[in-house]
Amino acid sequence: MSLPLITDYEYGISAIDAQFHRPRRAAIHLIVEKGVAALVDTGTSFSIPGVVAALKHKNIATKDLAYVILTHIHLDHAGGASECMRLFPHAKLIVHPRGASHMANPARLVAGAMSVYGEAEFKRVYGEIVPIDVARIVEASDEGRIDLNGRSLLFLDTPGHARHHNCIYDKRSQSFFTGDTFGVSYREFDVNGKEFVFPTTSPVQFDPVAAHTSIDRIMGYQPHYAYLTHYSQIGNLADHAQSLHDLIDAHVEIAQRAKGNGAERQLIISEALSELLLRRLSEHGCQLPQTEINELLSTDIRLNALGLIHWLDQPPERFRQL
Repeated sequence: MSLPLITDYEYGISAIDAQFHRPRRAAIHLIVEKGVAALVDTGTSFSIPGVVAALKHKNIATKDLAYVILTHIHLDHAGGASECMRLFPHAKLIVHPRGASHMANPARLVAGAMSVYGEAEFKRVYGEIVPIDVARIVEASDEGRIDLNGRSLLFLDTPGHARHHNCIYDKRSQSFFTGDTFGVSYREFDVNGKEFVFPTTSPVQFDPVAAHTSIDRIMGYQPHYAYLTHYSQIGNLADHAQSLHDLIDAHVEIAQRAKGNGAERQLIISEALSELLLRRLSEHGCQLPQTEINELLSTDIRLNALGLIHWLDQPPERFRQL
């Protein structure tokens, strides 16, 4: 396995490219504290040989990988968890309480993804996902902590994108590992050191009220950086938090305008989301050709539209009760 793209930051933090669909779409974050390591998210099973190569490159033994931490159990974040547990025999899997049972018995998780992708495409994209021994799974409840060789990692329950989502506050770097809660930010859209961030409303648990609350909760810690799975370190967090609030509201407004359009909703919502993000990118100063922008955003727009449709179809009581 060739060495994947690795980006090193301060405080022993690195981003390992998960090689998911294209370069710099999904990051697996590595935290190293005095020779002991943790991973935050795993990519898919096909990402793990790259992780092994990165650890070897950094002279980190597999026995020194102490934790595999999942921000949530969507398969671009958790699809490689079972392969990690096979290869890293001393590691514990740290996961939100709502996601733990799906790691021990992934049948429903796999069946749901196969219903969307089909069996052949699922196996091509995600490979094999097998049950993980319950004895190696640790449920990370809200405000729970783990100790990484003297380094405190704090878990916060941060729904909005998914109800099984944690964000992890690293006190040493004063930064968060945010999964999808603090949006998506592809490095191709950076302009003069300023990032472009937009929300992910993908199926099936988008909740705008909870999303706003989770962003505010993260910002309450006044973090220096956020490490997003898509894709890695961003600063300028106060500006991005305000932008995410605005864009979440804009996504909701687009969905509500399409509510009565039946079978046409996906097309209407997708076109409006594309127009919204293209306009915001232009205001951001992005000079990429529109064809390249469309290629970078097409999957996110499709998933965001599907998630908004699912949200429209849910009774409001569903989110008040959970």
